[in-house]
Amino acid sequence: MSQLRVSCFSLSLDGFAAGPAQSLENPTGIGGLEIHDWMFRTETFRRSVLGEGGGETGVDDDFVTRGLENIGAWIIGRNMFGAERGPWRDDSWKGWWGDSPPFHAPVFVLTQHARDPIEMAGGTTFHFVADGIHAALGRAQDAAHGMDVRLGGGVATIQQYLRAQLVHELHLAITPVLLGEGERLFSGVDMRALGYQCVERIVTDRVLHVVLKRET
Repeated sequence: MSQLRVSCFSLSLDGFAAGPAQSLENPTGIGGLEIHDWMFRTETFRRSVLGEGGGETGVDDDFVTRGLENIGAWIIGRNMFGAERGPWRDDSWKGWWGDSPPFHAPVFVLTQHARDPIEMAGGTTFHFVADGIHAALGRAQDAAHGMDVRLGGGVATIQQYLRAQLVHELHLAITPVLLGEGERLFSGVDMRALGYQCVERIVTDRVLHVVLKRET
């Protein structure tokens, strides 16, 4: 059965998933890229996202690989697609990733403003869903053909799916970085009340990996 998963989701030591003052120049906010440093160094990220060789292997790389396994579709929030708000005004914008995004699968973008799908190189097609999180999940699961759906963020998007008790598993990478302010993943979200528990934890030189699952 297709499951909704959050994978390789980086957090600062003080609980932020993005820094303050997000903008076109700083899509993850001021200092936000620092919490992803562990992933940027891995062999799997360099190969699958950058199309380059090299990179580190080991536990961190294993988690990046796990995050890509059995994924048939993605769901992301509009903020993860681009910095524009309100009605679509710039049809030339096709995401942060250039002509060949790293998803290689259908991607369903939550928005309040409908837009025609955008087909990209490498097997990625962006679909824009304006009728809510349940509709997006249903469409993503249909497109995944029995494989899992990866929930890519950002924070507000994950929080909506957590509160609706639709996320089966979360892999969080807690980094030794302090951001001070920004977007907290667990702000207003009671994970214990929602039935989540820690089922795996591994410490590496760069990060603490934690896997949470919801009791069903």
